[in-house]
Amino acid sequence: MTEKILVVDDEISLQETLAYNLKKQGYEVQTTGDGSEAIELARVMAPDLIILDIMLPGLDGFEICRILRKEMATPVLMLTARDDEIDRVVGLEVGADDYMAKPFSMRELIARVKAMLRRVRLIREEVNRAEGEDGKPKAEIMEFDNLRIDMTRREITVDDQVVAFKPKEYELLTFMAQHQGQVLSREFILERVWGWDFIGDSRTVDVHVRWLREKIESDPANPRRIITVRGAGYRFEG
Repeated sequence: MTEKILVVDDEISLQETLAYNLKKQGYEVQTTGDGSEAIELARVMAPDLIILDIMLPGLDGFEICRILRKEMATPVLMLTARDDEIDRVVGLEVGADDYMAKPFSMRELIARVKAMLRRVRLIREEVNRAEGEDGKPKAEIMEFDNLRIDMTRREITVDDQVVAFKPKEYELLTFMAQHQGQVLSREFILERVWGWDFIGDSRTVDVHVRWLREKIESDPANPRRIITVRGAGYRFEG
C-alpha cells in the first residue's frame, strides 16, 4: 500500500515543494495550512506520517500535536522556523518524534521521512509476528517487580496502574528492557530506536530517558531502573 503523508504548513510555496518531492518518492500526500483542518484530515486519512510546522495561524503545531497524540500514534516530524532548543524540547514533550529547523535540505528531510516510515513498518511487522495461527495475539510480556510491559497490547503498568506513554517512550523502554543488563550507548539507541539515518543529536535520548524515569522510577533523581553509565550510555536493570 502507498504510504500517506500529511503536510501541514501555511507557506504555500513550501507546501507545494514538499508535496512535489514526496510524491516523487512514491508517497501519497495531502496538504493544508490550517490547524483545524489538519486535525480533521488526520482523522479522515489516517496518515502514516505527519510533517507539521510549529507556526500556524489559529492552532499552532504544538497544540495540534497535543490533540492528535491523544487519538493516534502517527509519527510527527515537526518543523520550526528557528534553531531553538526550547522549540525542540517542547515539541518532544507534546509528542513529536523528530524536528527540523528551517531552512532545511530537502535531501535531509526525505532521509528523515524514510527513517521514520521504516520504523512504522518495523513496528507493524513486530505486531504481525506476535500473532498466532488463529490470528489472536501471543502473550508477550516482560515483568520487572512493579513494572510490567505488555508488548502485545503496547501497554505499560507501574504498581498495577496503567501509565500513558508516548510512542517513542514506549519503543525506547521496550528496547532497553529487551537488552537489560547491557550498557547501551546513545548512538546505538538512536540507531535502533530512531533509525540508522536519524540526524538528530544524542540529547534526544537523554530527554526521553528523563521522561521514562519520571514515569517508572519511584525516585527519578536517584534511578534504580535506568542507570547512567558515565561516558558510555545507559543500562536497564531488571
